[in-house]
Amino acid sequence: MTRKPAKPGPGKPEPGLPSAAVLRQFLSEAGTRLGKSDIARAFGLTPEQKPALRGLLRELERDGALVRAGGKQVREAEVLPERCVVEITGTDRDGDPLARPVGWDQKGRPPIIFMQPEQRGQPALAPGARVLARVRRIDGDRYEGRTLKRLDDEPATIIGVFRAAKPNETQGGWIEPVERKSRSEWMVPVGETNGAAGGDVVRATPLPAFGHGAKPARIIEHLGKMGDARSISLIAIASLGIPVDFPQAALDEAEAARATRLGKRTDLRRVPLITIDGADARDFDDAVFAEPAGSGFRLIVAIADVAHYVRPGKALDREARVRGNSVYFPDRVVPMLPEALSNGWCSLRPNEDRGCLFVEMTIDAEGRKQSHRFGRGLMRSFARMTYEAVQVAHDAGSGADLPEATLDHLYAAYRALIAARQARGTLDLDLPERQITLTEDGKVASVVPRARLDSHRLIEEFMILANVSAAEELERLRQPCMYRIHAPPSPEKLDALRALLATFDISLKQSDQLIPRDLDHILKLVAGTDAAPLVNETVLRSQSQAEYSPENIGHFGLALKSYAHFTSPIRRYADLLVHRALIAGLKLGTDGLSIEAGGEFPAIAQGITITERRATDAERQSTDRYLAAYLAERIGEDFAARIAGVTRFGLFVTLNETGASGFIPMALLADDFWHFDEARSTLSGKRSRVVFHLSDPVMVRLREAKPVTGGLLFSMIEGGRPRGDRPEGGRFSGKGDRAPGREGGNNPRRKGSKSPGRAPKSGKRKQR
Repeated sequence: MTRKPAKPGPGKPEPGLPSAAVLRQFLSEAGTRLGKSDIARAFGLTPEQKPALRGLLRELERDGALVRAGGKQVREAEVLPERCVVEITGTDRDGDPLARPVGWDQKGRPPIIFMQPEQRGQPALAPGARVLARVRRIDGDRYEGRTLKRLDDEPATIIGVFRAAKPNETQGGWIEPVERKSRSEWMVPVGETNGAAGGDVVRATPLPAFGHGAKPARIIEHLGKMGDARSISLIAIASLGIPVDFPQAALDEAEAARATRLGKRTDLRRVPLITIDGADARDFDDAVFAEPAGSGFRLIVAIADVAHYVRPGKALDREARVRGNSVYFPDRVVPMLPEALSNGWCSLRPNEDRGCLFVEMTIDAEGRKQSHRFGRGLMRSFARMTYEAVQVAHDAGSGADLPEATLDHLYAAYRALIAARQARGTLDLDLPERQITLTEDGKVASVVPRARLDSHRLIEEFMILANVSAAEELERLRQPCMYRIHAPPSPEKLDALRALLATFDISLKQSDQLIPRDLDHILKLVAGTDAAPLVNETVLRSQSQAEYSPENIGHFGLALKSYAHFTSPIRRYADLLVHRALIAGLKLGTDGLSIEAGGEFPAIAQGITITERRATDAERQSTDRYLAAYLAERIGEDFAARIAGVTRFGLFVTLNETGASGFIPMALLADDFWHFDEARSTLSGKRSRVVFHLSDPVMVRLREAKPVTGGLLFSMIEGGRPRGDRPEGGRFSGKGDRAPGREGGNNPRRKGSKSPGRAPKSGKRKQR
């Protein structure tokens, strides 16, 4: 009897050149990117059949069934449903809105949706507006969309700078949007300016649009003058919808707060706990203490007892949940809690009794935690110290008017914790922050790298240990926990990093074998070289974003199995939830987490992750605009810089002096025929034989600075290397598998801000 051949399963297709339908099904079942050779091998194709396969792949790409996925690889194109909710992100050059699908969770960047103009009489779609749209694929990841239903309760608003029309023109003026993605301006008709003068930062709402051309808008609010640097933070607050004013009920609750009594609390007032914060900090939410214990140390971390004042379901709690976190700017703070609490009863001021939740921990000489114990206490901060003062006192061997050996014990415990961190193998990125200082009249006085001292690291290590203890304690108590999770980098996100490292002859393990120590090894390889800043930044961008979740997957960057935020309940709602869960589990009071509250954790986690990313975005946007305002008076000056990105459209550069980033378009490079090599991330001149590589030092001239958007435009003055020269520093020697595929950055609109989780600035520690 003749046997029928077994029907191939997923990934094992019938041999021979496949049809378009079979190839599409194969790519769908594969679920990953594949090269032409992978497909040919799977179907058992001969070399003579490969040209036909190439033609078939081109046909599927034209039809939008597959898309290029770096190098010569392809993957199945993600298909949007016919109807989906989209959010407007900006406008194209013709003023028509661009959108992206809401809640995009697929691999790769979200599709671009080109929205059709609204029906006659309807207001134009402004950035931030959400609509139910009918979408139709154009090709690849590009779609055309048409509004079916507006979903916003209120009309979307436009934030921008009003430019008054000339006296002999009939229009009132126009609005230059602050969003970089908005490439068109909004026309303000006569009578709709609301008294705005040229240069005012305004909020406007779209008006019904008739026909083509500039979309009309009505000014509804004045936010400040563009010339005042203080208005920059207001732009971010308004454009991102960050709540500023508290409801009266929440203010009344905060004003009614009174001092915490000892009662059944543990009395810690004789323990010389001290706070260590930035010089400009006003809310002190953590205090630390250390002393020798056997061969190791006994540590105490005391945290402001915010749960005592912010009760579940009350006005303060509802507002804190909406805000999610405090937001820090160079000129102001938008707090999660009213000032009566954030700078008052919940701030661990020196020589004043304050309620606290504390954790007492013991570590051995190698910094490994041996035990922990949580409690509710009453403390009295012995001193309010700054990072700089602590570091100076320690380096000088001074006691800084503290009890004997206070700083010596803190630093000795810190050195043990650092040893444990190194043994654990964490990812330690070297990314200097920029500190922006303003004058009294709101102008930018200076932009300098923020110092990274051992005193900063000391507090960070103490806080990380306390956070680990909180997560482990809630697991022991079987209480709901709001974890701080950080997933490993995805294969797709590692492609760009692998391509960059290949230009320096550094290899990288495959994603399923990668651990934080491998990435940290690469950072050590490039430390002190010209490539270090770029490699650190690219490693950062390759990371998944940290987030909050009631489900624990661990923290990749810190190499920890369980991690939760416990140490900053004044400025993070997640920490307040962890406090309540500890109070309930340890029976430390009646104001803990209710039995049913754990069911809300998934929705809360999603909300506070969004508000945290909104705060990070606000700080980044403000920094870019402050830098542009600072440099606006230096147009025409030359600056030393490094190449941070190479595209077919030009070069991205970062200034050495301030860390400001900008763009050099092809038109502002030397007159030449420029060839872009995506695999090597280089731009080379055919006649000049000059090659621009990533991280190359260059001299650039500032041509344009736009504080409105934070954009900087440069021209090339000097830089590049003769073809054949290797990057400075030569080869690096690293362990790992050689990357089979590379993906360059040929699209300047491709962005990424993936982070293990940055804490707000203004002297606050990174706890990831």
